[in-house]
Amino acid sequence: MLEQWSGKFAVGTILLFGMEVLALITLVNIVMKARSATSAWGWGMSVLAFPFVAMPLYWILGGRTFPAYVKKLRLGREENQHLMREIIATLRPCFAKLSPVQAHYGEVLEHLSDMRFAGGNEVCLLIDGKNTFDTIFEAVENAERYVLVQFFIVRDDDLGRRFRDLLVKKAGQDVKVHFLYDEIGCYGLPKHYLRSLSEAGIEVSDFHSTLGPSNRFQINFRNHRKIVVVDGRVAFAGGHNMGDEYMGNDPRVGRWRDTHVQVTGPAVFSLQLVFLGDWYWATGSVPEMTWDSTTQPRGMGCGGENMTVLALPTGPVDLLEGGTMFFLNAITRSRERLWMASPYFVTDESVRYSLQLAALRGVDVRIMLPENPDKWIPWLASFAFIGEMEAAGVKVYRYGDGFLHQKVILVDDQMASVGTANLDNRSMRLNFEVSMVVLDETFAAGVASMLETDFGECRQEKHSDFLNRPWWFRLLSRLARLAAPVL
Repeated sequence: MLEQWSGKFAVGTILLFGMEVLALITLVNIVMKARSATSAWGWGMSVLAFPFVAMPLYWILGGRTFPAYVKKLRLGREENQHLMREIIATLRPCFAKLSPVQAHYGEVLEHLSDMRFAGGNEVCLLIDGKNTFDTIFEAVENAERYVLVQFFIVRDDDLGRRFRDLLVKKAGQDVKVHFLYDEIGCYGLPKHYLRSLSEAGIEVSDFHSTLGPSNRFQINFRNHRKIVVVDGRVAFAGGHNMGDEYMGNDPRVGRWRDTHVQVTGPAVFSLQLVFLGDWYWATGSVPEMTWDSTTQPRGMGCGGENMTVLALPTGPVDLLEGGTMFFLNAITRSRERLWMASPYFVTDESVRYSLQLAALRGVDVRIMLPENPDKWIPWLASFAFIGEMEAAGVKVYRYGDGFLHQKVILVDDQMASVGTANLDNRSMRLNFEVSMVVLDETFAAGVASMLETDFGECRQEKHSDFLNRPWWFRLLSRLARLAAPVL
């Protein structure tokens, strides 16, 4: 009996010692890699208080950087110097010399992204799913050389199968198709869907967000980009994924309010370059693409062919927090108007304080959020910020005509952005995102008109509305706010 007890005690001692060692390693990792003191304190205290729960969660959700991506791209540039020279030679003549007004809004973004605004573009707003997918399908139908496809979510439903069949058809016409998807966003996509693409000769790959020894257990990083490029002639980016709900055909969700853009001109190559980086990370290969600007069409009829555009990629590979600084730049540069539409509003203090300061200096600051949720925790958390926003004069609106999913920013009458980045910590720090930033009064006017229509379907949220809700709702909202750093 004594020997059995002694054996159990020895095993328990070893397990306890092992747990202490793992906790120490975890704490060191937290201190060394946390991007903010708040995050470090939060994870550190959780590990000390609830080690059996917090440690596994940290190693799954706690990562903030993705250094292997940058290292591999640097190696790829060295191995493909001739291609990089060709790309630079193509893009350099298209670099825009920003006017003083344009530089006020966009110059920082060039330094932040190490990319340049390009002139001579045309950007068309694609409002909602039918407009977006009709235009994308038509462009792919007319593809002659290649199609680049990248989505966060692809569904095996009516829209997803129609898109698959179109890609298979084009592959049968000797059009090269490269299909990149996020393995977390597409966790429900059946293998037979991907197999049918591969069997048709389409090159298919997941993004490999867990690739590399430092990321092996991480499911925190997502490639949230949605990009389609056809023949280097026309490109698409924005909020739509490939699925029936984005067409408003899912009865559980109802109408889906979203925005995409269609781009022609040199900015297509910038977006193509973003895809190339992701594809090389995932596969280690470089697909054949055209970098000949003379093949690009002109005159889509959306109001101008000389728009100044930047394809701004952000993500956890940035030495600086590019996603956060992208939003901060838009907020701090605003002088008269700052309108933002996002399905989520879960930010850190820097963004919230900047929004408050903008409103206090007289800027018309409006944030458009959905009335109804697709994800309960981020939706609940957003209510906890209404009071402090209202106190500074920031106006928050709830869109009621379906689910709002667009990611749109309008700054004064000069700058507008349509992309994939939400107004939340995940998009600012953890996701790979891309935003099409346009410095053009005509395009900004079109975005303003679109958002004015959307505001017509909104009600203004008041802090008193929150205070009048049941106590349990207010408690859940406050609890959800505590999870803001990982939402």
